[in-house]
Amino acid sequence: MNYRLINFELLITLIKDPMNTYEKTCSWLFLQLPMYQRQGKAAYKDTLENTEKLDAYFHHPHRNFQSIHIGGTNGKGSVSHVLAAILQKAGYRVGLYTSPHLMDFRERIKVNGEMISKKEVVQWVKGHEVFIEELKPSFFEMTVAMAFDYFSRSEVEIAVIEVGMGGRLDSTNILTPVLSIITNISRDHVEFLGNTHEQIAMEKAGIIKDRIPVLIGEEKKETYHVFESQAKRKHSPFYSAQRFFQVPYSVLAEDGFQYFNIRQSRRIVYPGLKSDMTGIVQRKNLPVVLEAIEILRRNRFSISNNAVYDGLANAKTISGLHGRWEVVEKNPWLVLDTAHNQAGIREIVKQLEEVRFNKLHMVLGVVSDKEIDHVLRLLPRDGQYYFTRAQIPRALDQKILAAKAAYYGLKGDLFEAVPEALEAARQNADSEDLILVGGSTFIVADAMMELQK
Repeated sequence: MNYRLINFELLITLIKDPMNTYEKTCSWLFLQLPMYQRQGKAAYKDTLENTEKLDAYFHHPHRNFQSIHIGGTNGKGSVSHVLAAILQKAGYRVGLYTSPHLMDFRERIKVNGEMISKKEVVQWVKGHEVFIEELKPSFFEMTVAMAFDYFSRSEVEIAVIEVGMGGRLDSTNILTPVLSIITNISRDHVEFLGNTHEQIAMEKAGIIKDRIPVLIGEEKKETYHVFESQAKRKHSPFYSAQRFFQVPYSVLAEDGFQYFNIRQSRRIVYPGLKSDMTGIVQRKNLPVVLEAIEILRRNRFSISNNAVYDGLANAKTISGLHGRWEVVEKNPWLVLDTAHNQAGIREIVKQLEEVRFNKLHMVLGVVSDKEIDHVLRLLPRDGQYYFTRAQIPRALDQKILAAKAAYYGLKGDLFEAVPEALEAARQNADSEDLILVGGSTFIVADAMMELQK
């Protein structure tokens, strides 16, 4: 198949056809630009050269707004969305850049919770296609450039920017933020970031900037010294969220909210604080959010307690976050969760232990470049599994997945695609059961597409 010819034809169509060009534009981007989420290692760039060239071409748009830079292995997406929601409730015009998207490319780039328009995406690509063709950036490099340019032209006051992978060589790392956040460290993307927690932490610590406050969300003996020493080297104020806020427990209430017990120096603070994000992993993310607010306040950001309450209670609604223990149906429960590595799956298993249901039905698929043995050994052996694959090149064949899962005592049936697996789970599940869809972002995305139908 001649992809170069297809790309050229798409470009011509994009230029000539004033209608329905958004889908064609996205098709061109996905085909033309190496995309890590679909292709894996072949799309990875280990230099910021293209990012710097794009930044210069657009006249350094990131210098026109303040930013918060958020990295880490897990939780950075949730922390990004919640902080954006709180800042918006505080009255700021807020940009939000996250990755990957689930169903629509535009999910990656938002201003005050609104996705960038289809027209804006089309016009941006049409206006700069010659330079993009010449430079041949990765999909991620191009998307970061689009986001920063859009935020600048939209006159956002502050942008919350999620790191894509790692930190040191991530395309977002041209920022000089007002605050750098590293949520936690776990084994993920080891082929790029290293095999040990310390090596991964070194890559994540690459977002720490000279004299810019840095906040870490989790203290581990293997990684704490990495962040502390890098902060000292950069003369950056260093904070650990666990030392300021603790969440000993939370309660999932009948009203659909999760209520938190927040303590600071053994006293209760933020009484009655609740969130529309119902995953218990938010117990770990919330101290990061609250300490980040304190640091921003000390840096002359005006953020009231009411903004914290309102932003957290409506975080999903305001920011458009999906796929974090997202309950989409009841009787039986149907839950979507994008957790895909050892640390994330461990939190899912904890949540399953706190939820009442009879039998687990899990629609499970993974990507081929993940350490899935660490994940499979954690999953409940008494569940019924529906092994499948997402419709991307990186997806692991369901036959291989099922064979590996059987070694860990996980049994189930094989399905060519997520819709068939989901339908089988819904047919088999009783009203008191729980259907969990996960294993990768792309399995959740395919399920969401099917549910929207």
